[in-house]
Amino acid sequence: MTMEVDEEQNNPPTPTLTPEPLPVPPCVNVSTPTLQPSLPQPNLPSSVFPPLLVPPIAPIPSVPRPLAPLPVRPTITHLPQQNGEAGGSGSDSDRDDSSHSRAAPSPMEYEISEESRQVRERQEKALQDLLMKRRAFALAVPTNDFAVRARLRRLGEPITLFGEREMERRDRLRMIMVKLDAEGQLDRLLKAHEDEEAAAAAAGIEDDVEGPQTYPFYTEGSNALLEARAYIAKYSIVKSALRLERARRRRDDPDEDFNAEMDWALRQASNLALDCSEIGDDRALTGCSFSHDGKILATCAMSGATKLWSMPQVNKITPLKCHTERATDVAFSPVHNHLATASADRTAVLWNTEGSVLKKFSGHLDRLARVAFHPSGKYLGTTSFDKTWRLWDIDTGSELLLQEGHSRSVYGLCFHRDGSLAASCGLDALARVWDLRTGRSILALEGHVKPVYGISFSPNGYHLATGGEDNTCRIWDLRKKSSLYTIPAHSKLISQVKFEPQEGYFLATASYDMTAKVWSARDFKPIKTLSGHEDKVTSLDISEDGQYIATVAHDRTIKLWSSRNSVEENGMDVEEFIVGDEKGWTTGFDYQAWANRKTFEVRDKLIFKYQKGNHIVQIVDEDGFNKCTKVNKGVLFTGDDVITLSKAGRKWYTCGVKEHCMEGQKLYINVVKKKKKKKKRKTKKKKGVNSGISSANGIMVSWFPVLISAVVLMG
Repeated sequence: MTMEVDEEQNNPPTPTLTPEPLPVPPCVNVSTPTLQPSLPQPNLPSSVFPPLLVPPIAPIPSVPRPLAPLPVRPTITHLPQQNGEAGGSGSDSDRDDSSHSRAAPSPMEYEISEESRQVRERQEKALQDLLMKRRAFALAVPTNDFAVRARLRRLGEPITLFGEREMERRDRLRMIMVKLDAEGQLDRLLKAHEDEEAAAAAAGIEDDVEGPQTYPFYTEGSNALLEARAYIAKYSIVKSALRLERARRRRDDPDEDFNAEMDWALRQASNLALDCSEIGDDRALTGCSFSHDGKILATCAMSGATKLWSMPQVNKITPLKCHTERATDVAFSPVHNHLATASADRTAVLWNTEGSVLKKFSGHLDRLARVAFHPSGKYLGTTSFDKTWRLWDIDTGSELLLQEGHSRSVYGLCFHRDGSLAASCGLDALARVWDLRTGRSILALEGHVKPVYGISFSPNGYHLATGGEDNTCRIWDLRKKSSLYTIPAHSKLISQVKFEPQEGYFLATASYDMTAKVWSARDFKPIKTLSGHEDKVTSLDISEDGQYIATVAHDRTIKLWSSRNSVEENGMDVEEFIVGDEKGWTTGFDYQAWANRKTFEVRDKLIFKYQKGNHIVQIVDEDGFNKCTKVNKGVLFTGDDVITLSKAGRKWYTCGVKEHCMEGQKLYINVVKKKKKKKKRKTKKKKGVNSGISSANGIMVSWFPVLISAVVLMG
């Protein structure tokens, strides 16, 4: 084998001829293989020439080739190469260069489908819309509807469209201004208008058609409003000082037990029971209110009539008829026995308890919703579906304030106990707090997702409750300016909310789910459900002492819920003692002899009555009582001070004016725990005749078997 190979190697190589390459058209991509034809061999016998042996072919090394890119490359014509250099015989460097050129195709080589193009257009449009909205919110757009119309007219746009409301018109103006701003025309138009205004101002010409471009936030009020604001400021300063002093005294005085008082009030509220049910009118009832002394209950109905009822028997006293359409609300004055009613005839009427009309307030442009008295009793607030609430002077009957601020109808209104603030709510799902002394909206409470119908300030001064169509009652903390608690109160909308008026220990809500519920003001947990109505409960009110809750509904009934029965059953009667009786709190009276004739128990009340400014009441200890020391804390000076005896033990009170204490104007009492009264068991006395008959019957029954046996034996 080796010899044959060497022999072949010694033979000269066979010459080959390489033909000229044929021309290839440029449009055809053809790789022509290299032709190596051999010379013709003569036909010789196989015996003369041995068979040719094919040498082994070395394996081709596997060199990784770069992958072709997905896009279609342009057609490139390759010329045939000589000496076998075509195909895979190229060098590595050439292959690397070609791979780099193929890896970075030009953008024109990609083909985009129609669907991808549409998606890209939608994305670009969404991005443009987002940028336009951002610009829109950054633009300053007037809030006054007249200014919005004037600017639309100035920009050559229709000032209103069919069915377009104020907020929609304002949004349309905003989008138009954004488009003009994107096109670079807004600045030119506004500059031209400013030039026109400057020229008109220089010439002394007023543009009555378009109105002023800039307008003040505050509108000029009347002198009566200025006087009312000054009076409210003075009134609120005194009231707030008393409230804060009381809060400090309850915090610092060891005899005051706030938790015990709240526990007692909540126990009383949990024992509320239906005391009376009365048909109130021929049509559905819409509102109710207690008088400030709790002796009269007023109700109003869809018939337009208002009726007064005596308490607690709920006997009709006087019907009040003046409105031409349905009455929507009624409220008693906190000072006098006057009441006000609101109606869908766009008017409010002030009455006395005899049924006479004292004042009639007209001015609203749409039906009224609620009515409320200021704590001073001098002013009346009304809300209306014309998106405003108004403040009226009761003495003159004039309108003092027309307040805007809600974008939808205003429904509920209440006043702070100090008289400094007012809170309104409406169908725009918003509650606003207003400062009556300055006219400013100091707080906007956002949280409800549907219209808000009920609103109430707590007597503690910093809690506010709202209830609405989203079936929730929200508790707001005015100190934190945020929502403190959300109560999922009812299964249907809440029509009214009210805090207990004395201390705010509990909260009551009325709902269209035919129930009213009582909630603890400590943790806002339910403590009582008042069920009994057969239709929507439209309103409720709580008496001043917190012992009665009245509810009215579309079933035309008044239901009175009372806790007095439970108090009497438990022997927990509360007594009120006027210090000095008819003499009151003054000098020249022996208060110690007066106190020795009384028995003071826990939960009883001491009432100090005196001429304000002549005397004060100081809560002191034993040493301060003996030495007549003047103190800075625990001082009462209203002229009608009420002190609840919350703890058992000794109590000392003095007058800190001049030398009144040394003259004997001081009081010492001993408070004992309240004892429950034992119920006397009633026993029925048996009459003698009945007892004789019963005994005779017993004898007859006992001897009957003996007689029967005797008869049988004799027979």
